[in-house]
Amino acid sequence: MPNQIRLSLAERNITVCIPPKKNRKSKPPYNWHLYKKRHLIENMFAKLKDWRRVATRYDRCAHTFMSAIHIAASFIFYLKE
Repeated sequence: MPNQIRLSLAERNITVCIPPKKNRKSKPPYNWHLYKKRHLIENMFAKLKDWRRVATRYDRCAHTFMSAIHIAASFIFYLKE
């Protein structure tokens, strides 16, 4: 199954950035730096979802919602847990 997914991605010229399981016997290559960047972005989305206003999308207008995301991201960057 995992090889089928990787082959499907390779056919569509998509770079695989998810590392294989540690107990896998034949470990296919992956881009470690790309995976690290992807992980940072996923963590940022997880932190944004902690903000109730952003998670439930209270704002009706797109520009107001985007400004709420900017404010939340600024606070997250400022606090930098």
